[in-house]
Amino acid sequence: MLFEVSDEEKKKAKLPHDLFLINLIGNHILTFVATLGLASSWAWPMLIVPVVSFLILGIIIYKGMKSREKEPWFVMCHWQVALKRSLFFIKMLLAITAIAAFGLYGYTSLGWMKEAVYAVIGGVCLLPTMVTTLVLIIMESDALHQAGDGKLPDKMIDLYPNPEARIIDSVNPDKAT
Repeated sequence: MLFEVSDEEKKKAKLPHDLFLINLIGNHILTFVATLGLASSWAWPMLIVPVVSFLILGIIIYKGMKSREKEPWFVMCHWQVALKRSLFFIKMLLAITAIAAFGLYGYTSLGWMKEAVYAVIGGVCLLPTMVTTLVLIIMESDALHQAGDGKLPDKMIDLYPNPEARIIDSVNPDKAT
């Protein structure tokens, strides 16, 4: 739905989506690719990606929880959208970390061949991460656009109803209800 909100609120509602996109594009894609070139000789710089990711996701979660008390309704709803997606992304990252640790354990303690570990880490960890990252980039880009237009997903309206919100007819923006 389209709501009547100020330009300042629209700008504030974009912030959580900007942060999430910075994490996904700037960190998980660009920084990962940049540090991947160093991985053959020195793998420690690759730890930058998960550390920065968890910091940004932690900020989104913290500010999303605080937004319930401080922010206007429209801005708070957009923080909740980013918060829910951040929690999903963290769960996915923790799951692939556990799978990668199992692959490493299989190599060091169970005598697995390194090709089996590559299959576990590459196929079971990296591919789902890349697909999830791509889908989240698309979803967050749409949410960023919606925040700029004064729109909210219907699910957020159902979760956090606000009878005082002014709904604008999307067909005829001059007609307010």
